[in-house]
Amino acid sequence: MRKIFITISALLLSLSAFTQEEKGTSAEDLAKKLANPVASLISVPLQNNFDFSVGPLEGFRYNLNVQPVIPISLNEKWNMISRTIIPIISQSDVTANGTNETGLGDIAQSIFFSPKEVKNGMVWGVGPIFLLPTATEDFLGANKWGVGPNAVLLKLKGQWTYGALANHVWSVGGSGSNDINASFFQPFMTYATKTGASFTIASENTQSWDNDIFGGFVGAYYAKVTKFGKQMVQLGGGPKVYYGNNPFNPDWGIRANIILLFPK
Repeated sequence: MRKIFITISALLLSLSAFTQEEKGTSAEDLAKKLANPVASLISVPLQNNFDFSVGPLEGFRYNLNVQPVIPISLNEKWNMISRTIIPIISQSDVTANGTNETGLGDIAQSIFFSPKEVKNGMVWGVGPIFLLPTATEDFLGANKWGVGPNAVLLKLKGQWTYGALANHVWSVGGSGSNDINASFFQPFMTYATKTGASFTIASENTQSWDNDIFGGFVGAYYAKVTKFGKQMVQLGGGPKVYYGNNPFNPDWGIRANIILLFPK
């Protein structure tokens, strides 16, 4: 675990050195960019998920997703956006009574290629997603390499941003006993105020096709862009309610976000 946090700290320091605050970037502009998964904005979301009544034993799970987003300008017409999800998980009474598992989960790496020109408020991006078997315990990951297509489509209209992100992952190797054949779908809608606050409704849904297991949740979140010293951040959070036939679904949860912003 110490190595994980040293790596994350090094990443944050390198991003801070690579970027500088853009003069004239308003809180409203940053709130709108944060609602856009392929916006030209370097950010590091620290997504804290607290889930309760997990599975048949009604256990507890804490999941910290470190999610650096790094846009790269390829040429005058195209951006490439790297989005990484690094899960750090601690759970108790989930796999059996009295058990506890803590460690790194499987890392997901997404790449989007997105046009810089926005026509009629429409923004899109496509590319691959890769699943890396980095889990430090068997119960925290699938022990499978995975790959598949990844896409996002959204509409910008005044203070509103709405759209959806989707991907599909197939396993292509690894030591895990169960193959992966799963689709993910995340519709979202955000209203950003002129003061840098935002209100979001979103759901995250996963369908495993080989065993016909579906699980998802809907969440309602409030967030606000602010500044600590020279560091721009967005703070936010809200409740989540789960649904579906996944036996390890929680009943409900809370998400609390800390997003470090590095506008160029």
